[in-house]
Amino acid sequence: MARTVLITGGNSGIGAAMVRKFRSEGFTVWYTYLSGIESESSISSQAGTRAFPLDLGDRASIESLVKTLPSIPEIVIHNAGVGSATVKRVSDLAHQQDEALIKINAIGTLWLNDLLLPHFKKRDFGTIIFLSSVGGGITQVPGFRYADGMSKAAIAFLGRILAADLAKSGINVFTICPGATSTPMFEASTLAGLDQSSREELIGALPKGRMIEAEEIAALAHFLTTDAAKPLHGAVLDASMGLGVNPGLLQK
Repeated sequence: MARTVLITGGNSGIGAAMVRKFRSEGFTVWYTYLSGIESESSISSQAGTRAFPLDLGDRASIESLVKTLPSIPEIVIHNAGVGSATVKRVSDLAHQQDEALIKINAIGTLWLNDLLLPHFKKRDFGTIIFLSSVGGGITQVPGFRYADGMSKAAIAFLGRILAADLAKSGINVFTICPGATSTPMFEASTLAGLDQSSREELIGALPKGRMIEAEEIAALAHFLTTDAAKPLHGAVLDASMGLGVNPGLLQK
């Protein structure tokens, strides 16, 4: 019987890559999209795949998702969130954007995890994966928005403390902290507005001289659901190709 994975924010970027990866590996895939802003992608029409609306900034929406799910999945990947540019759809005011970054990325993820966790504990098996960022989750990257980094640091902390509490259970917990990944969110937050020369200069300054592909992060997430990954329980994984150990590269 195919295992079921719930991927929040599965409509684009890393989330969409994970939806494709897990479907290709034979999983039943449920993913969420932001209703009112996004629409269900064509992925949801594929056999074994289903989309659900979710607004992580709205407690009622989170509760509705949990009630609507056909069952509790064996794997949950907390991927949904906003970035320093995409948060601007919430408000034109900087302080309201900062509030939304914390509420959606950190508090919304906490709320969803809190609602699903009792079911995981009762079953005593499963995998929980959080998506944080190298900026905040691993280190501080100069020049990036404070509230964004704070929200990603909170996610990484949640992954650590949850893993500590579940150390003797059958539930595995991991946190992935991607670096500069080729996604619409990174395009909006970092590359938009740069001329071609500046884009090439920034990308050339990254470790390995390139951006990470969303499919690479998706493959890592899939690996974490295998038995081979169990010794990594509690790990906060620096998936930045080295930016986490040398964030000053972007300032050179």
